[in-house]
Amino acid sequence: MHPHIIRQYEVIETPNDIYVVMEYVKSGELFDYIVEKGKLQEDEARHLFQQIISGVEYCHRNMIVHRDLKPENVLLDSQCNIKIVDFGLSNVMHDGHFLKTSCGSPNYAAPEVISGKPYSGPDVDIWSCGVILYALLCGTLPFDDENIPNLFEKIKRGMYTLPNHLSHFARDLIPRMLMVDPTMRISITEIRQHPWFNNHLPLYLSIPPLDTIEQAKKIEEEIIQKVVNIGFDRNQVVDSLVNRIQNEATVAYHLILDNRNQNSVPNDPFQSKFKEISDGIFNSTLPVQNITSHVGHSFSALYGLKSNVKDDKTWTLGLQLYKVREGKYLLDILRIDGPQFIFFDLCVAFLRELGVL
Repeated sequence: MHPHIIRQYEVIETPNDIYVVMEYVKSGELFDYIVEKGKLQEDEARHLFQQIISGVEYCHRNMIVHRDLKPENVLLDSQCNIKIVDFGLSNVMHDGHFLKTSCGSPNYAAPEVISGKPYSGPDVDIWSCGVILYALLCGTLPFDDENIPNLFEKIKRGMYTLPNHLSHFARDLIPRMLMVDPTMRISITEIRQHPWFNNHLPLYLSIPPLDTIEQAKKIEEEIIQKVVNIGFDRNQVVDSLVNRIQNEATVAYHLILDNRNQNSVPNDPFQSKFKEISDGIFNSTLPVQNITSHVGHSFSALYGLKSNVKDDKTWTLGLQLYKVREGKYLLDILRIDGPQFIFFDLCVAFLRELGVL
């Protein structure tokens, strides 16, 4: 368990469906936050980056490599704390073994990954974190091109520019993370020692986290008692925790524990400002009865989209067309603003027109 990695509580399987019960993260993607605010001040960017590195370090200590780190896979809670999500491309690392699968998002992929070479898991995650840091501080990506071969060439050659507004230490850290040669790339241990990273480092992040097994050995008596108070047998709770069995008792234990831990994370000046902004957004939403009336929607033919949504809210979609090779194109559709249900149906409409569905 790590405060900056998304928590999965339970998986429930039925004959027809699989339900994944996960931690609720209120304030959306880091990507949307960057799009909304543009480049961040260094103190705010550092606050987020410190949490990202701590979460990635925890994964690596537990022999997990993420392989798809990007702002879209980093969520923000109501206190402006980050949660790393989407481990669909992650893999287990084994000492002495390299990974071979080329995966991840093109703009964030390390040179060795797009080159199809065997690679070390931690090195590619550090590269992706370097791209995220650049995006936080600059509001743009270091490597970007609508033509995929051109994009890959820029990544392989490390072709990017550092804006003049960056501080001396930021200008030192980013190139060390975006080193084309993975053997020369900075490690997480070295990132932790870097002056830019260490500035205003919260105490709870200053010590590397325990691994999963060590954490599992710690059983909180106070939380056990609360679980017993709601009707569970003490012996069942303790035995299930010791043997790492997932059941209703352990799910209740972890929900109560996580709720306590979230409320005890040290306050940060950015958290109060972020909460003020996010509360203003969420408190200004429509009443429930109005919101539910807006969920219904329908599409006519492609390019003749109609909806029964009655308000005047703008839907903003980002469309980016990549030329993969001669005669082959990749269309990237991104929901920037507007109801996600409508966005999903729009994607389905496109796929049906293309004959994919």
